[in-house]
Amino acid sequence: MNKAEQVNVLDELNITKSPRAKKSNEGLGEETISVQSLDLFYDDFHALKNVNMEIPMLQVSAFIGPSGCGKSTFLRCFNRMNDLVEGCRVEGRIILDGEDINSKETDVVALRTRVGMVFQQPNPFPMSIFDNVAYGLRCQGVKDRSILENTVETALRKAALWDEVKDILGRSGTSLSGGQQQRLCIARAIALEPEVILMDEPTSALDPLATSKIEDLVMELKGDFTIIIVTHSMSQAARVSDRTAFFLLGEVIEEGSTDELFHFPKDERTEAYITGKFG
Repeated sequence: MNKAEQVNVLDELNITKSPRAKKSNEGLGEETISVQSLDLFYDDFHALKNVNMEIPMLQVSAFIGPSGCGKSTFLRCFNRMNDLVEGCRVEGRIILDGEDINSKETDVVALRTRVGMVFQQPNPFPMSIFDNVAYGLRCQGVKDRSILENTVETALRKAALWDEVKDILGRSGTSLSGGQQQRLCIARAIALEPEVILMDEPTSALDPLATSKIEDLVMELKGDFTIIIVTHSMSQAARVSDRTAFFLLGEVIEEGSTDELFHFPKDERTEAYITGKFG
């Protein structure tokens, strides 16, 4: 398949870049999260194999690939959620702000404040909308009501939810619609002012309208946060991300500018996946 044919196929699949998305084919920014020779094992199973990657700060990076390829496992390496999995062993380095987060000296609780996470299924706590957003701050010992109120409003505004809930902050977070619940979870993460927000299939349980709102939100948030998103939707990756990495059987097959990867893949396996020949 020549390059012109690739573009035609991708256009038919609606794999096109949103005009809102920041172009990043001019190269990486000066600040990155550096992944160096990362391997991950579940007992004897080698789940991630020699992953090396530079993830630019204040951009959206997407991980794509078939189920079981290691992309969600890799995502959880950035806040060390894999530490909670029995038999999991990680080798290699992830450098954030000049420090290896895999070091034994790393304060994992502090790391998970700096690296927030939004899961596949919305998971608001069984408490009020206000308390959901304020929860992390209260866990950190913040008691000043004015600080809590200002932070909750700011986080809900950044999550594009304030106008919808400002008059019902005392209502349970679980009473909201699925899309609103997911934005509430994003607000909860934002309230702690993380550097990085991890999103693991954040729209897979949502309808198209709610999905569109989350995608719009991702585009707006990257001005303030580094966002790493796992998605099964190639069209979503193409719409919202600046850079994309394609995973297969625990390996990074190809990564780079989203425009380049989708329209001019260098590896035959990448081309086969994005054109629907397998996956």
